[in-house]
Amino acid sequence: MDRLETRELAYFVAVAEELHFGRAAERLGIAAPPLSRAIARLERRLDVRLFDRTSRRVSLTDAGRVFLADSRSALAAVDRAARRVGRSSRLTVAVRSGTAAGVLAELVDAHPVELLFTTDQVGAVRGGAADVALLCASNDLAGFVTTDVAEELPVALVPVSHPLAGRTTVSIADLRREDAFRPECPQLPLDEIVDRVAVGELLAVVGHGAVSRAGDTVVGVPVADCPPTRVVLARLAGTPTAEVKTFERTAKDLAARRLAMAATA
Repeated sequence: MDRLETRELAYFVAVAEELHFGRAAERLGIAAPPLSRAIARLERRLDVRLFDRTSRRVSLTDAGRVFLADSRSALAAVDRAARRVGRSSRLTVAVRSGTAAGVLAELVDAHPVELLFTTDQVGAVRGGAADVALLCASNDLAGFVTTDVAEELPVALVPVSHPLAGRTTVSIADLRREDAFRPECPQLPLDEIVDRVAVGELLAVVGHGAVSRAGDTVVGVPVADCPPTRVVLARLAGTPTAEVKTFERTAKDLAARRLAMAATA
């Protein structure tokens, strides 16, 4: 078998993390049909099925899960090599789709970066695929240094036709009475979470920044008795690069500006 290209690994990782060819193609900046064909060619070259596909969903096979871990490691190694010879000019930020969308837009506008969309932001930084991560402080951040950048108010995602959709607020007790409620939000791409809520398979609490991606079939209802979630920038402990320092300072300045505006509102 010819040696695999990093492009093929990047295509595979994008589909594996999004579990949706359309979203993965959008993330990669290509059309979905060529991406689907590229994954099919990769499976033929490896002589193994990496994904189970149906008309409604895409999921990793056991072989796909093994290949995902190795593909991430290989791509991280390439990124580290590029940084060591000075070819990486931009900071890479790992972020989960839907996390503090407004904050992320402000950060990117103030300090252009490369974005790595993933459900495992911590793993991306530990593995070297990203320099910093934007995530909720509830994650296990042992060995990381964090910088507070915002607070996300909790909202419950519910179908627009659900009885709770018309409420101004709900409580955790209200949600626990619903069979579809999951106290821990599943580690799935935001679009899949929204789809599952829309068809009644799931009720979940997320940050209010995710509501802008909910569409017309799902609404976000504030959860009155759930505290706000701290959104932080996280990097591995140790001496940061000059660019990471600058990015952290930018994040602090933007956070201070938001607090000042809130105080005068």
